[in-house]
Amino acid sequence: MIKRYVMYLIRWQLSTPILAVVLILLTDMNKWVATIIANLIGGLIFFWVDKFIFRTLSDSPMWEIRDNVTCADCGNHGRGYRITEWLDYNRKNDKNPQFRCETCKDIKMLEVDKKIKHRKK
Repeated sequence: MIKRYVMYLIRWQLSTPILAVVLILLTDMNKWVATIIANLIGGLIFFWVDKFIFRTLSDSPMWEIRDNVTCADCGNHGRGYRITEWLDYNRKNDKNPQFRCETCKDIKMLEVDKKIKHRKK
């Protein structure tokens, strides 16, 4: 949390010169209009920076659960599970999602966990 806060403070300081340049360029305009335009430009830029700073990377996987699926590993039919998002693992938009039964999902979770930890090194 402190790391995000420091990044946010740095981002806040970076916005000052950018908005100042816009205000300097718009000195002939009404001050209120120039300020509104500068803030709109700042919002267009810093929305993406803030989105990056405040993205959430959960230590727990996000699961999608469906009934009446076939397990991608063992072929059993029934309730299926798949990890859609976990730290930098993201399969939310997978066009061919693979669901697993209760037993196989635990094996897959360990496999994904090892990949995630291997990338962190």
